[in-house]
Amino acid sequence: MASTTTYRRLLVLHNAFIVTMDPESRVFRRGAIAVEGDTIVAVGPSDEVLDKFSSAQLVDLQSQFLLPGFVNTHVHTSQQLGRGIADDVDLLTWLHRRIWPYESNMTPHDSYISTLLCGIELIHSGVTCFAEAGGQHVSGMARAVEELGLRACLAESIMDSGEGLPVAWANRTAQQCIQSQKELYKKHNNSAEGRIRIWFGIRQIMNSTDLLLKETRDAAKELKTGIQMHVAEIASENQHVASTRAVDHGTVAYLEKIKFLEDNLLAAHSVWVNEGEVHSLAKAGVKVSHCPAAAMHMLGFAPVREMLDAGVCVSLGTDGAPSNNRMSIVDEMYLASLINKGRDAFSKGACDPTALPAETILKMATINGAKSVLWDNEIGSLEIGKKADMIVVNPSLWSMVPLHDCISSLVYCMRSENIVSVMCDGRWIMKDNKILTVDEKEVISMAKQASAELIKRAGIQMPSRMNIL
Repeated sequence: MASTTTYRRLLVLHNAFIVTMDPESRVFRRGAIAVEGDTIVAVGPSDEVLDKFSSAQLVDLQSQFLLPGFVNTHVHTSQQLGRGIADDVDLLTWLHRRIWPYESNMTPHDSYISTLLCGIELIHSGVTCFAEAGGQHVSGMARAVEELGLRACLAESIMDSGEGLPVAWANRTAQQCIQSQKELYKKHNNSAEGRIRIWFGIRQIMNSTDLLLKETRDAAKELKTGIQMHVAEIASENQHVASTRAVDHGTVAYLEKIKFLEDNLLAAHSVWVNEGEVHSLAKAGVKVSHCPAAAMHMLGFAPVREMLDAGVCVSLGTDGAPSNNRMSIVDEMYLASLINKGRDAFSKGACDPTALPAETILKMATINGAKSVLWDNEIGSLEIGKKADMIVVNPSLWSMVPLHDCISSLVYCMRSENIVSVMCDGRWIMKDNKILTVDEKEVISMAKQASAELIKRAGIQMPSRMNIL
């Protein structure tokens, strides 16, 4: 009779500078982590772990950094083929004339290729888990995520009202939107060996009826899953909500009124919120994804320091390629700290160099990210019993030399090039800068062709810049 016992590989990564991001903020200068299958079974000084697991396969990290995998909590993977199509325009032009025509002309295969291309960039920047901000053809995304070996919360881009919607989207009812997402949940939730979760999506309040918002709130609660929504992105959004929905200020006030503010809501951007709304977000346990590059692209300064001080769980996102161009969470870490140090320079007459220090930024990229995607019981820190999602950082490249303050260097000096290996769910998905799960050159080739065909099909006309001959 065949044995039913499943062999679980035992691996010890040792001689590493381990930044655990655990509740005690432990750092081991010469540490080791033991991984059995997909799970961390030991963390501690190298000598102790090696003594305990002497028969394991050993990997000497030669004093490189070992960190939890980063969590990108707001990224439109289906927009990757549209990188560069919407630079230097206002938000409504960006949305109505570039992004909506682009997205409404996507095929499931386009979404698959776009997510593959985006995933390659995410892996190179140390991301092991991401939250889809809402896009087209979730089944295509799921197929790509499974092949890439990443962990993800996927959501459909949902709208049932508003001006300027493409014909393909204009006639969807709230009930159809909810049913579509429930079917996606049934088909894909907990797939890819548990690495994929399906969330509900709301694109923005100006494209959502009251019925859609309330039905989404109730359906997500029923299925015990999350909701991702763009919240208070621009000042005119608040003005629109105040004038059409009879509330004093705007989006957050209205969402609070209809009991939409819950601890399973991940609010993206949240730039235009006042002090009272910050406390409303904190009281409800709402999570916020701060996307500094995209915010500077067209939105403004989010009160991130005030949110953190109030107890809001704030994480980091890149947004989509047409909003940012760079899908590097490493860049977002650097920008988040600097932007928030200098944010009040004009109003208060001075910068605040102590705002968002390096350790706070690391929390935003790791454990806060895990909390934001409702997965912190398994990821976000290097602890016994958690999933083996981690990254290896080489500090001996020119960008991080010399190394005086290790934690500071990870935020202010590290670049994507320093991230040399990535493990997700106990499996190496990048080793020595080479992605092991997909063929990068093949994906890039497919993306070039698919993007050109999609832009032509969407009828998007790119502006002439300078005197290009």
